[in-house]
Amino acid sequence: MDRNTNVKWGWLKFMYIYTIVGAGCFGLGIITIPDVMRTIFGWPNSDQIIAFGVTGSVYFSFALLSILGFRSPLKFTPILLLQLTYKVVWFVGVILPLLITGKFPTYAILFTIIYVSYIIGDLIAIPFSYVFSKQSDQ
Repeated sequence: MDRNTNVKWGWLKFMYIYTIVGAGCFGLGIITIPDVMRTIFGWPNSDQIIAFGVTGSVYFSFALLSILGFRSPLKFTPILLLQLTYKVVWFVGVILPLLITGKFPTYAILFTIIYVSYIIGDLIAIPFSYVFSKQSDQ
């Protein structure tokens, strides 16, 4: 059986495009116009070097690597897998405790919705049977 038969090529390419546009614009915005991004999303002030600098750089890096993923979708699937993993960890480790304790800030609503859309898209797009299959030496 061909290992590529379970690949949802359209979803896979869509998630790379979504990451290129979403993470790329978001990361570049955080790096180049952090005050505007804070105003748009209603975020409180935070450390520009670590919180904004690292976050913006990571998002923009995901976008750049997703350009390669769009060209070779299966080869760069680990990019989407990493994206899925850190977003789920963020949701479980940060958002759920805030929701449970009733301390969920309103400025986090849009951000949480965007993250959930990536989680759902990645779960649909990532060919887990391919990613976790044993690779034969060639």
